[in-house]
Amino acid sequence: MNFYEKARKLRVPIFAVAPMIDWTDRHCRYFHRRLSGRALLYTEMVVADAILHGNRDRLLGFSPEEHPVALQLGGSDPAKLAEAVRIAADFGYDEINLNVGCPSDRVQSGTFGACLMREPETVAACVAAMKRVASVPVTVKCRIGVDDQAPEAVLPDFLARMVAAGADAIWIHARKAWLQGLSPKENREIPPLDYDLVYRMKRENPDVFLGINGGIDTIDKALDHLAVMDGVMLGRAAYHNATLLTEVDEKIYGMPAKAPDWDAVRDAMIAYAETVIAGGGRLNHVTRHMIGLFQGFAGARRYRQILSDSTKPSVGPEIIAEAFAAVDIAGGPKVQG
Repeated sequence: MNFYEKARKLRVPIFAVAPMIDWTDRHCRYFHRRLSGRALLYTEMVVADAILHGNRDRLLGFSPEEHPVALQLGGSDPAKLAEAVRIAADFGYDEINLNVGCPSDRVQSGTFGACLMREPETVAACVAAMKRVASVPVTVKCRIGVDDQAPEAVLPDFLARMVAAGADAIWIHARKAWLQGLSPKENREIPPLDYDLVYRMKRENPDVFLGINGGIDTIDKALDHLAVMDGVMLGRAAYHNATLLTEVDEKIYGMPAKAPDWDAVRDAMIAYAETVIAGGGRLNHVTRHMIGLFQGFAGARRYRQILSDSTKPSVGPEIIAEAFAAVDIAGGPKVQG
């Protein structure tokens, strides 16, 4: 029984941090794991062709501490995706996810991402091929439709095809994607959210794991969605305000309440940065993902200023301790409103 099946059987929700290109790399995921022990973390989208022909350790390697972690693949060729799944198996991911939601021009030119909402039969063939070789859950992340499609007609058919192909879960970004005329950033903000349609899909598919994504920026809002949905996924909110991840284990998973151990987070990230540098990486490869911590705390601006010096060659991992020291952690975040 995989963890999606367990979640459905035991009625345990799944909270995930969304895959985000250029952001959710291994260093970001290591940092996020210091803030939540239970959140499901996703890689950036990795193109199947890159795995077949590129540096696999660089593309697929990750720290054991990141578990549970899901690999998101991009592609539209069933055979190539299946081979990418076979290769990724040796790295030990907990899930393989197929991207049917990214609207960028770069992704469209490769005939994958959100444009595949127009080709549900192709997506179904990809999912079926991936399922035949996978030993972990195979899932799909999609939009409710693209361009002039009518989501209320397109989405039910799409979900039915994914389920028939063997998808273990479907994560739905509750907006259309406009492939012509809107940038990827605009596609995250301008098309209206249609939570009601996604909720209806859940009511009509009670035995299918359906998660929701899009416009969710607090843990309390995530809990509201979980009154209907099986899972909830946060993207940029979790990145730009990473402190909210410290609420996940208690509020989503019902673990005992405890204050974040900020000293442990600081020390773990210093040690991790030292390891990255020793392996040929740079300090800012790690610290750039930490900028969003302590939003609303007194001293947060100074914290960000200090971390911005991480690009200087003379600066070492000890700058992380200096940045933490600038924050009035005991005072907590300011109450808004």
